[in-house]
Amino acid sequence: MTDEPTRPATPAQPPASGLTRREVGSWLEGPGAAGDEAGAAYRGERLGLPQAGPGAVSGFGRRLGALFIDWFGSLFVAGWIVGTSVWVDSAAAAADRSLVTLAVFGLEVAVLTWLAGASFGQRLLGLRVVRLDGSPLGLWRSVVRTALLCLAIPALIWDRDGRGLHDKAVGSVAVRAR
Repeated sequence: MTDEPTRPATPAQPPASGLTRREVGSWLEGPGAAGDEAGAAYRGERLGLPQAGPGAVSGFGRRLGALFIDWFGSLFVAGWIVGTSVWVDSAAAAADRSLVTLAVFGLEVAVLTWLAGASFGQRLLGLRVVRLDGSPLGLWRSVVRTALLCLAIPALIWDRDGRGLHDKAVGSVAVRAR
């Protein structure tokens, strides 16, 4: 026997907030941990989408690449509209061009998503945006989705299926076209 005092066994008490360590741990570990508990084997399974190939949820890298293509294209068009160089200009010209760039970006993404199902960058990288039933978005959904995308924050928060808040708000999903 040891001379160390023994602690009386006490039952584990839940924290005062009602959250358990497991719940907080799954939230901190990100969408993958939450997806494991829900039984989804891959992104888009809960939506009835294929795991790979055309119609599968597009990866983050492709969507980010499409965003950069659209943004830099808008930057060049805004420079042409404002009459400044994209790379060398004054701070005042850059400030003027930044709002024009956002407006050009919003117009390009909204109109092309509405008419073609994908922005210029998305089309180049083989993506398209559709409603959850596979049909085209339509005008108002394209405009609302693009307005939320321009706010940036909704696009930075996504669920375990890879859909940002801007997609969830209008019932859309970005999928692979090829």
